[in-house]
Amino acid sequence: MSEDTIWMNKLVKRATGSLLAGIAWAVTGVRPIWAGAAPSNRQRIYFANHASHGDFILLASCLPREEREQTRAVAAADYWGKTRLRRLIANDLLSTVLIERKVTENVKHPMQVMLDVLEQGDSLIIFPEGTRNMDESEKLLPFRSGLYNLALARPDIELIPCWIENMSRVLPKGKFLPVPLLCRVIFGPPMALISGEERHAFLARSREALLSLDPRAKSSQ
Repeated sequence: MSEDTIWMNKLVKRATGSLLAGIAWAVTGVRPIWAGAAPSNRQRIYFANHASHGDFILLASCLPREEREQTRAVAAADYWGKTRLRRLIANDLLSTVLIERKVTENVKHPMQVMLDVLEQGDSLIIFPEGTRNMDESEKLLPFRSGLYNLALARPDIELIPCWIENMSRVLPKGKFLPVPLLCRVIFGPPMALISGEERHAFLARSREALLSLDPRAKSSQ
């Protein structure tokens, strides 16, 4: 790929990212709340609750432009790679990191895919639940091991919990057009794996850090 092509691709992705961020702001009036963290050019892993296919777009729209351009969301290939249009949106417009949830001999392991992206210097947006949570009575599904494995492999990278509020109502399951509703993304304090911390303990602590950002939990106290 020539330098001109690379440069043109960057311009297209920058314009697309800004356009989608503008649409997200227009539809949701999203309000980023930096509660313990602040925007930074430092490499990070943002981990968030997951209830809508629009979650990563909303979260990314809350980041400053330069940070947004260096941040890539992890998404399931079985959904975003299913049709040509979805692949176009995910790969060419959003630079999404598509991973296969079923590992086979011919498929690169999801952890290695994410580590390769981090090695390039980009940040990640991940959803530790591993799938969308469609049960509003269950605030968070159990966390899978990916967040722990990333923290263990790259302890130099900040982990930022992010609570996405109301997005499941803006873009419900099975819907293509968003419903205009106010949303918030709450960024919590950075956290890291403690030396010698066991996997289950770390995942439980991460889950609690995320739940603590839920405004509903605070209002019920």
